[in-house]
Amino acid sequence: MRLRDILPEHCILHGDIDREVNGISYDSRKVKTGDIFVAIKGEHLDGHDFIEDAIKNGAVAIGYERETKAISEYRRKYHHASWIKIRDSRDAIAALSQNFYGRPSEELSVIGITGTNGKTTTSYLLKSILEKSGQDVGLVGTIAYLIKDVAREASHTTPESPDFQLLLREMANKGCRHVITEVSSHSLLQKRVDYTRFKVAVFTNLTRDHLDYHETMEDYFKAKSKLFTELLSDNGSAIVNRDDPYGEKLITLLEEQRGKSAKLKRRPDGEDGDLVPQSIRIVTYSLKHRNADIYAFDIRTTFKGSLFKLKSTVCDQVLEDEIFSPLVGIKNVYNVLSAISAALSLAVPLSAIKEGIARLDVVKGRLEKVDLGQKFLAVVDYAHTEDALEGLLLTARHLLGISTSGETIAGAARSRENLFPQPKNGKGGKIITVFGCGGNRDRGKRPMMGDIAVRLSDFVIVTSDNPRDEEPQGIMRDIEQGMKADNYVVIQDRGVAINMAVDLASPGDILLVAGKGHEEYQEIRGTRHPFSDKVTLENAIKRVMSKTTFRSNC
Repeated sequence: MRLRDILPEHCILHGDIDREVNGISYDSRKVKTGDIFVAIKGEHLDGHDFIEDAIKNGAVAIGYERETKAISEYRRKYHHASWIKIRDSRDAIAALSQNFYGRPSEELSVIGITGTNGKTTTSYLLKSILEKSGQDVGLVGTIAYLIKDVAREASHTTPESPDFQLLLREMANKGCRHVITEVSSHSLLQKRVDYTRFKVAVFTNLTRDHLDYHETMEDYFKAKSKLFTELLSDNGSAIVNRDDPYGEKLITLLEEQRGKSAKLKRRPDGEDGDLVPQSIRIVTYSLKHRNADIYAFDIRTTFKGSLFKLKSTVCDQVLEDEIFSPLVGIKNVYNVLSAISAALSLAVPLSAIKEGIARLDVVKGRLEKVDLGQKFLAVVDYAHTEDALEGLLLTARHLLGISTSGETIAGAARSRENLFPQPKNGKGGKIITVFGCGGNRDRGKRPMMGDIAVRLSDFVIVTSDNPRDEEPQGIMRDIEQGMKADNYVVIQDRGVAINMAVDLASPGDILLVAGKGHEEYQEIRGTRHPFSDKVTLENAIKRVMSKTTFRSNC
């Protein structure tokens, strides 16, 4: 493809505009002959420092932001290359990528899902629904990238723009007509999905997370809202959880924007362009507001699954039915509702929606049961924020018949406890929780998670998660700052902690291992060591069961 056919607007080119280019790269180590290399300043490294390496590896064109003495020297030394002066490297690489790969989102129905919790489960629910309706589907997310049922390892929840646009192109070429993608706040702020045309955007919730990056909740919300205010197609659908305070804030923002009947179209240079009409459709879902577009009520949830009644008024069509999902807990009822809302906005028949939901019985690392025939319930979950951990523990308490009144972190204002119809059989077993917090991330949530764990569990084992570049002992001390009870111990070795929890579990108990979910590594000092919560838990259960069998045989 010729350089002239993919150049972003408002750039200055020095060199051959008709040069053939073979690819786009942002990592000098991965540059191949014929590539464009775009220098991006990151959190730790600056791509402008690696321009010469990129040229030596075969780059024929260089995109750069700053005129420096070093770059002036490179331009004289490597005059055979084409040099592209750009205003914003991230905006430029997004524009270059979508042009190079032929604007693939225009051939697809792209559904973006954003929020703190629930993105992955919602994406798999929606994939199951769309496949049941006869569609070929691609998925980009935390666990894996899927082109139909062919899986690739996921490097990021949302990959960098060249990788993202390449995935969309491959999915379109393989016959996918729908693509579901998790959209992280980092990717929105870093413009990884800019220039993608989203047909549906889903907002699950917003709770404290990533404040090491965003600094404030307002900044975090602003990053998430970009998916709806800048990237959602005209005539697209915005799916919003009305029960979440930030969901209500997003609804107000979108209604104000829609009420003006126009929006500012963002130019590639980041400045305001012409006014263009906007006619997005806002679809709300709720467990609390009867006048939401999609409302769930008469909810029953056990470890066999969740059953509830549904009323929908999407597209001015009133639908009422009963929905069953093998997924457990109130948080999964919300995930099911978000998937139903997106599917209805895409005109998927309710019969296919019901069947798609009913056939998804597990999402890897999300309330995933580990059942080897032991007499207690063992669960692996990705909960790594205080809201997610609280939801996990409240689900366990409900299943054991333990009252949650007055024990939720947000209290009566959230009124989450009244969503749990209490069983009549009184208290069950005890809850044992194993968890830690990741390093190089928001330290403020650590004591909050410690507080939640000891209040809603019978016994807690604080352990190491992914310490990354921090000392595990320091992270665990931060967690302990919020633990005002004595029903916990600290065991740094995660494998030892999980084995101890299994040794302590009795018939009728619930054992929760939280924080890492699907991950199959533990990151320590920049190195990822093989480690799986699920495999470790399985091996610990086998060990205990083999002892029990031996004793019974004796």
